[in-house]
Amino acid sequence: MAQCVQSVQELIPDSFVPCVAALCSDEAERLTRLNHLSFAELLKPFSRLTSEVHMRDPNNQLHIIKNLKIAVSNIVTQPPQPGAIGKLLNDVVSGCQPAEGLVANVITAGDYDLNISATTPWFESYRETFLQSMPASDHEFLNHYLACMLVASSGEAEPMEQFSKLSQEQHRIQHNSDYSYPKWFIPNTLKYYVLLHDVTSGDEQRAESIYEEMKQKYGTQGCYLLKINSRAPNRASDEQIPDPWSQYLQKNSIQNQESYEDGPCTLPSSKNSDSNLLSLDGLDNEVKDGLPNNFRVHPLQLDQCGDPLNTDGSDHAKSASSVHETKKASTGVTRGACLTLTDHDRIRQFIQEFTFRGLLPHIEKTIRQLNDQLISRKGLSRSLFSATKKWFSGSKVPEKSINELKSTSGLLYPPEAPELQIRKMADLCFLVQHYDLAYSCYHTAKKDFLNDQAMLYAAGALEMAAVSAFLQPGAPRPYPAHYMDTAIQTYRDICKNMVLAERCVLLSAEILKSQSKYSEAAALLIRLTSEDSDLRSALLLEQAAHCFINMKSPMVRKYAFHMILAGHRFSKAGQKKHALRCYCQAMQVYKGKGWSLAEDHINFTIGRQSYTLRQLDNAVSAFRHILINESKQSAAQQGAFLREYLYVYKNVNQLSPDGPLPQLPLPYINSSATRVFFGHDRRPADGEKQAATHISLDQEYDSESSQQWRELEEHAVAVANKGVIPSSFYPTQYCLNSYSDNSRFPLAVVEEPITVEVAFRNPLKVPLLLSDLSLLWKFQPKDASGKDIEKVRERVTGEPEMIGTEVISEFLINSEESKVARLKLFPHHIGELHILGVVYNLGTIQGSVTVDGIGALPGYHTGKHSLTMSVRGRQDLEIQGPRLNNTKEEKTSVKYGPDRRLDPIVTEEMPLLEVFFIHFPTGLLCGEIRKAYVEFVNVSKCPLTGLKVVSKRPEFFTFGGNTDALTPLSPSTSEHCSAYKTVVTGSPSTGTALVSSASSVDFGTGTGQQLEAIPVPLPDSVLLPGASVQLPMWLRGPDEEGVHEINFLFYYESVKKQPKRRHRVLRHTAVICTSRSLNVRATVCRSNSLEDEEGRGGNMLVFVDVENTNTSEAGVKEFHMVQVSSSSKYWQLHKSVNISENKDAKLASREKGKFCFKAVRCKQKEDAIQSSEKYTFADIIFGNEQIISSASPCADFFYRSLSSELKKPHDELSAHPEKHAAEDAVRLIEKCSEVDLNIVVLWKAYVVEDNKQLILEGQHHVVLHTVGKEAFSHSQKQEPPEMELLKFFRPENTTVSTRPSVEQLSNLIKTSLHYPESFHHPFHQKSLCLVPVTLLLSNCSKADVDVIVDLRHKTTSPEALETHGSFTWLGQTQYKLQLKSQETHSLQLKACFVHTGVYNLGTPRVFARLSDQVTVFETSQQNSMPALIIINNA
Repeated sequence: MAQCVQSVQELIPDSFVPCVAALCSDEAERLTRLNHLSFAELLKPFSRLTSEVHMRDPNNQLHIIKNLKIAVSNIVTQPPQPGAIGKLLNDVVSGCQPAEGLVANVITAGDYDLNISATTPWFESYRETFLQSMPASDHEFLNHYLACMLVASSGEAEPMEQFSKLSQEQHRIQHNSDYSYPKWFIPNTLKYYVLLHDVTSGDEQRAESIYEEMKQKYGTQGCYLLKINSRAPNRASDEQIPDPWSQYLQKNSIQNQESYEDGPCTLPSSKNSDSNLLSLDGLDNEVKDGLPNNFRVHPLQLDQCGDPLNTDGSDHAKSASSVHETKKASTGVTRGACLTLTDHDRIRQFIQEFTFRGLLPHIEKTIRQLNDQLISRKGLSRSLFSATKKWFSGSKVPEKSINELKSTSGLLYPPEAPELQIRKMADLCFLVQHYDLAYSCYHTAKKDFLNDQAMLYAAGALEMAAVSAFLQPGAPRPYPAHYMDTAIQTYRDICKNMVLAERCVLLSAEILKSQSKYSEAAALLIRLTSEDSDLRSALLLEQAAHCFINMKSPMVRKYAFHMILAGHRFSKAGQKKHALRCYCQAMQVYKGKGWSLAEDHINFTIGRQSYTLRQLDNAVSAFRHILINESKQSAAQQGAFLREYLYVYKNVNQLSPDGPLPQLPLPYINSSATRVFFGHDRRPADGEKQAATHISLDQEYDSESSQQWRELEEHAVAVANKGVIPSSFYPTQYCLNSYSDNSRFPLAVVEEPITVEVAFRNPLKVPLLLSDLSLLWKFQPKDASGKDIEKVRERVTGEPEMIGTEVISEFLINSEESKVARLKLFPHHIGELHILGVVYNLGTIQGSVTVDGIGALPGYHTGKHSLTMSVRGRQDLEIQGPRLNNTKEEKTSVKYGPDRRLDPIVTEEMPLLEVFFIHFPTGLLCGEIRKAYVEFVNVSKCPLTGLKVVSKRPEFFTFGGNTDALTPLSPSTSEHCSAYKTVVTGSPSTGTALVSSASSVDFGTGTGQQLEAIPVPLPDSVLLPGASVQLPMWLRGPDEEGVHEINFLFYYESVKKQPKRRHRVLRHTAVICTSRSLNVRATVCRSNSLEDEEGRGGNMLVFVDVENTNTSEAGVKEFHMVQVSSSSKYWQLHKSVNISENKDAKLASREKGKFCFKAVRCKQKEDAIQSSEKYTFADIIFGNEQIISSASPCADFFYRSLSSELKKPHDELSAHPEKHAAEDAVRLIEKCSEVDLNIVVLWKAYVVEDNKQLILEGQHHVVLHTVGKEAFSHSQKQEPPEMELLKFFRPENTTVSTRPSVEQLSNLIKTSLHYPESFHHPFHQKSLCLVPVTLLLSNCSKADVDVIVDLRHKTTSPEALETHGSFTWLGQTQYKLQLKSQETHSLQLKACFVHTGVYNLGTPRVFARLSDQVTVFETSQQNSMPALIIINNA
């Protein structure tokens, strides 16, 4: 139980006190009423004695009584109705609420820290009122009147006669059978005569003389002169007299009564005229004064209708109005206004005198009489008290059978029965705190009652015996709790008297609590909860909960559970405030522990109770909690919660319709997932017209591609700013999200929409309907110079002239769905915009779930969904920036940077480009050339300029070179034409090349420009507002098969320079799927023939292998080799060597073709500077149509592939300064084997698609760098190297070898033997055959070379002889000579043979060294053709 102000040792004596009746004359009542008090009320604050009093017990032992209190009350002849008592108790509890500033106790138990009210004053008030308002009953005498004060005034005409009348009246009430109420202790009631004297208006001498007369008639012990009203009632008081009555009279009004001689009347009772004096409705806080009760009926008597809560009908209206008038009349009146402090002392003295001289001697005498009466019969039985049964048995009710007795509580004793005399004595002893004697009497009476099966009497004796045993000084015996248990069970089950059972429980629980037996106390309290009284059950459950929390090891969950039960019963009893308090205290335990259903129930109840008490904010908060926690309730229950919440919220809003919009809890908004997009939505594809993909909210964020776009933009900006990126450059961000850098204020453009994507989530199982959903914003307009020009505009009703706001009329989020809403703003003015949040009506769909709860308001129809009820509110978008982690301070603390994605700065107008692609393919063959068209449209009101396109894959597309006309055919007319520029040829010399030339500068691949930024050839370089331009664009399928994503970034600027934004970009990602077509391999080798048809300089043979690798999945039937072209600064194809009769070289699937061409050096131009960038193109045609390879698009793609080839890293020799000489030599030797010849293979493919035959065109490039080294049209896949054992030592020689490779050496000197293929010699005539042989030596380098020719055979092993045959060179075996740059020299040799046969003459070894070098290198002859000669016998 909760802590109490009184200990149980104080509580019980105060609850059972001697009762004294008061009977006043009208004049006496008038005197006390001057103080707005009745006589009984006047005495109440002074009814406790200030000193100890003594009396003698029957054994003449002195007995001390401490803190004795007496209860004086006006005589009421009607017993109180149970309904009235119930109403009074209800009012007492509701009138006692926890103090506002009360500091609650913090109890820590395990994981719980609970704020709990340590005291429960409402329970103490209830208990006190309950014990005081118990009606007197026949089976006990504790609240029977022991004495009666007869009060008359000294101002009456015949006071003594008045006393006689009063005495007769008292005798009539006590002894007349008409009056069964009140109850009197003994027939001979003490009468005490009190003369009231009004000091201010009365005659003091007359009063004294009357008092003398009284003393003579009634004795000095039986009368008293009480002087009161020492002050005039209307005189202003100089001194402030305390008001001791307020604390008593405001608690309850049981004793607040007056006695007039008028006949009985009824007390008006209604909801507002409560008999206690505190307002109950929680709204009306006026304090009600004690109302005069001029009647003899009990103050708790109800009105005649008998219904305690009847609030209907005209009677109620009349009574309520009359009480209200009385209340108004008496408001602000001070009680005891005519009394001084001296009067207070006189009243106190009067009570002392009455108790010392009148009451206690009377009690002492009565105890002795009862004792003597019982002891005089002592000899008849061994039992002191039970012996009296023999004497009084004649008047007892006839004996009944045992079963009848057990089943009845209706056994009654007559007043003079000896068992009742024992009980009377016991009660008297108990009232004067003589607990030892009381216990022995109760114990004896209990046995007698049980023997007689008088269960009501027995229960009463057991109850008081237990209390007496507990209160005995020195505690000679333990508290007999089983007595109480038996008494409670008897009262409740046999006697069906819950009031007495409740008294037992209240007393016993206090006693157990004082002994720290909280568990037993709780069990006792819980046992008495029942359906007949919600208020009692609520209070007892609450006290049981306090027992659980006050245990040595607190039982927190039991506490919470019983607080919930108590709250429920308080609610049923109409005690809304107490119910709310109980639920709130229990909530502390259930909150945040995962008991979501319990939490929901508590919050729901708190919400409802708060709403009933008009605590609307608390109600909204509680309902909000139900909705925002991840609810595990069923859909029906959630629907009920939601509707209840909306209903409450609507009421809150109606109270303050002009207040700020409330924050709504639903749906959830994931603020960090908010995305902001600047610009128009992308247009859908229109037939063959496909808009640039740009960027949209439908695209997922990809950090890798984001970085690529950033690099492309940096390239474009660098090109536009002459290679330097400005310090103010910041990458354009069209879409801001949680991954983007949001530390800067984003830039929006006037008249271009801003789209905010808000991520909603509905946590409930019922759908939510948001209507009139729009963004909430604040805008600061600025002028062109950046100054504020107006006050800040806020979006309350909408300012369309500044910022247009899109409103979504209905937005439905289904149960447990996550859904994004895209809301737009249209800025019409420059300035600073702040997007604050979203504003909407929250509602649910009618008929989505049928549940109980508050009925739906009449819905209004909004489109396709019918709302039941909705509330207008807002939710703010608050985005936390990234955590800072740069400085030491930031690393050691938790700091977050700004996130400004919702705070755009609206800038001046900018040009806006839209790009459309026409006939843009999605699938190509590798190397296929396709012509498409690009349309550029300026959709803004500003001209744009400086249009460039940047891509990581410039080899994929071209707009054509500068040499072409800029007025292409329209797409429709060029649909079936070739993408190439072609010329129909006559019959050129068979397989001979047609030569043309072109400069790389014309194709945008000059050395001064970045390759990635390609200017778009706009007419006049400007695109005016509303204008559009169509340009051709040639595409070439990438060489690798697969899916390719190719990014284009279109960069453009405004003609008018903007301070904040200098450029804009438009993105496009083309997805191309390429399939295999041809694989081209080529090698170049030196021709051994030294005849140069075109003059000096040596010839080359070019071998080209073409393989059809297409697997026919693209419907390709066959490929035709149309043309092979070469492009080089130094070499050109001259003619085809193996020209077949079939001019069209066809390759079906998986076929391979081999071509051989002769290449010659180009004719040198005089203008060396120009030739450095001039490429010679030579075309060898296999058909009758020449593709001009030096024109667009063939040359474009050639140059692009060349530039991408040049970007690839080549193995460079590391520079070692000390070895310069050797390296120069190597470099010279390397240059001999370099050719730099590029081959372009042009082809046509015949494709069958949808029963139509299409002709596709394409080209492949092979770059030949080195003689003898095979080159491919696309890079070959590298085979992974085999695993090697790990070596843990360092190689000794780490320097780079400066020896040239064997292949390079073989190209330094070209050797050629000239001899007859067969030679006839008559061996029978001449045994030696001499054959003349010419050895041609050609210097391929541009330096002087010293050559040594050694004719001796290298080996003399038998294998070598077999290979070469046995022949001998005659003459000089070694020649030394020097060859100038590119000089040719011939040596005349003779070979000597002795047999016929086939001989290989290629045995001379040639050594060469550069003239200025020491090192000699041997030129290897491995690659030389075998020089075979046949020697025949003639």
